[in-house]
Parts: sequence; structure tokens; C-alpha cells
Amino acid sequence: MTAVAPMLEITDAILEIGGETIQICMQCGTCSGVCPWNLVRKFSPRLLIRQASLGIEGYESEALWNCVTCRTCVEHCPRGVDIIDVIRSARSLMQESGTVPPPFRAPLGSLKSDGNPWQTPREERSAWNQDVGVPELGPDTEHLFYACCTHCYDGRNKKVLRTMARLLLKGEVDMGIIGNEESCCADQAHKCGAYSLHLELSGANDQLFADKGVKKIIATSPHCMNMFNQEYEGNYESVHYTQVFDRLIADGKLKPKKEVALKVAYHDPCYLGRHSGIYEEPRRVLWSIPGLEYIELPRSRENSLCCGGGGGGIWSEVPVAERFGALRVQEALEAGAGVIATACPFCTIMIEDSLKALGKEEEIRVLDVAELLFQSVE
Repeated sequence: MTAVAPMLEITDAILEIGGETIQICMQCGTCSGVCPWNLVRKFSPRLLIRQASLGIEGYESEALWNCVTCRTCVEHCPRGVDIIDVIRSARSLMQESGTVPPPFRAPLGSLKSDGNPWQTPREERSAWNQDVGVPELGPDTEHLFYACCTHCYDGRNKKVLRTMARLLLKGEVDMGIIGNEESCCADQAHKCGAYSLHLELSGANDQLFADKGVKKIIATSPHCMNMFNQEYEGNYESVHYTQVFDRLIADGKLKPKKEVALKVAYHDPCYLGRHSGIYEEPRRVLWSIPGLEYIELPRSRENSLCCGGGGGGIWSEVPVAERFGALRVQEALEAGAGVIATACPFCTIMIEDSLKALGKEEEIRVLDVAELLFQSVE
């Protein structure tokens, strides 16, 4: 493959775009040792960083798009290299040269044309709310209830979204939606290195939120929450819905009463856990449900196994034998769980798809924390 720029120009471009910490990498290989890809196939983040730092051919290979931004490597790097920033900076150069893998092209194009990666008209963004009744955001509404594109457009996750919203309404949370004017939070565009698109989408939301007087956001996806807290210009207090559930239960506004006799293993989403440090709240919600038998998976909390959906991974075509979700299903079955609970729409899709591909649908299910809580509260 032909390099897209002379060697020094490539390295300088990566530094300028945001991969500054590439300069302190000492090539120890820790990142490759902890990367979950090496559970299913050979993959070396260290090699990608080395090639990028030297500005040589090879970093622009398809391997660059394997990274699912789980942050495991960043957590373990002894020098503090932000490997995700290096990867997305290198991806940005590929975006500029037009070298983008086919599975990524349609979703990124849809983000540009429709404001979502699901190739669905923007006008359908708030259709989920027709039979739920979340009010429109007003000037005195305390929280914007921001629904992730995946929750809005994916059929399975749309059910989760409705359940989530009904619980928040039952808990008398003062919240409202803006609706079809909203755009995607731009998480996937950002992690795929599509910077101009990221700035276009996040800038539109920033202006919209400012015009509506938004100060507090309840995010349905940890990816959205992370974007609002880390990448947006506006000064927002963005929280995840499981944090709100935890508070409502503690305050007695949501009262889990009915027994839910299920053996449940919780899967920590990367962007809720490693990226945002939220581990206890979703667990406390599950622990509050009468009759629920909680199972802690061997790989959990900071060491949780990624579902494979971040950084554009949800669009990738991966053989069943190489899916992290398949490993997670097997791990949960071995632990004796009948349900894998999670709190991220990407995790729901990735693990559920692996469950179906493995033919284990009669043995174990994937449910959102909101769906389990709803069974007990209602």
C-alpha cells in the first residue's frame, strides 16, 4: 500500500491531530499483551504505534480499524500513552486519503446526511416516544433526556429506551426531550477519526443545547455521556441513567418490590466503566431487586471484557469465533448465569448477536439493567 505522505509529515500530522503521547511510548509491548483481540487473533497495538511514530508504511493497514477503543491498553500503559488518541489520529489521516474500510462508509455517510448512523430519516428520531409521553424540554425543565441513536433507531434497543423512560417518569424525574432537532453525539465519528464530521455534529448539538438552556443531561448510552463530558464545548453535567436509577431507589422514589427470580451476571460496558469510572451504581440497582441472584463474572469492573462495539466495531464484520461477545456468552454460561445484564446499547447488540450466532438463546438472555428493574417495580 502506498504511504499517504512522506515519513516525517505523517508523524507530524498524527502529533498535530491529537496523538502527542506517541512521543513517550517506549515500545514495551504492554498494550499488545492486554489487548482483548489477542484472545481471538493476533493483533499488535505496539506495532501500529511504532509504525506511526516512524511515519512508515503499514500503519494505514486494515489493522488500524480493529481497535474498538476499549481503553484496556491505556489503563495498563506504564508511560501513560493515550493509545486511543494515537489510533484515531492515524485514522483521521486515512479519512483524509479516502482509505476507509467498506463497512464504515455507509454509517459515516448516514451520519453526514441524516444525523445518525442507522441510514434512517432524522424525522424518525423521536418516534419511540409516541406511546411513552416524555414531555418536550421546556425553559424550566431540569434535565434533557438524550436518547442515543442506537436506542432511537434499533428495534431491540428501542424497547429498552421506552422501559428506561417509563421508569424515570415513574420516579418523577423532571426531564424532557428536544427530539428530531438533535444529532448523533458524534462518538463513533470521533473515534473513527472523522474529525470534520465530529465537529459538525457536536457543534450542532452544542448550539442546540445552548439555545434550549440545557445544563443537565441524562444520557441513555455511556458513549453519549462520555462525549458530552469529555469532548463538548458546553458546560454540561451529564449522567448515565443507571446513576439516576440508583439515586431514585435510594430516595424511595422507585421501589423494587416484585421478586425477579433470575441468575444475573453484569457485563461492565467499557465506556461506563474504564472510560467513566462508573461501576457501583448499576450493581446497586441490580442488588436492590428482590429474588435476583447476582453473579460477578471473572472479568469485571476495570478488567471487564469489551463487547467489541466501540470505535466503529459495531459496524465491522467479524467471524463468530473471533467475537468478544461469544467469549462473554461462554463465560456467563460457565458462571451459571441465565441473564447477561448490561447498560449500553452497543453491548446489547454485540452480545445478543453472538448469543444468537452460537445458538444459545434457550440457555441465556441479554437484558438491560432497566428491563430487570422494570420487572420488579411494575
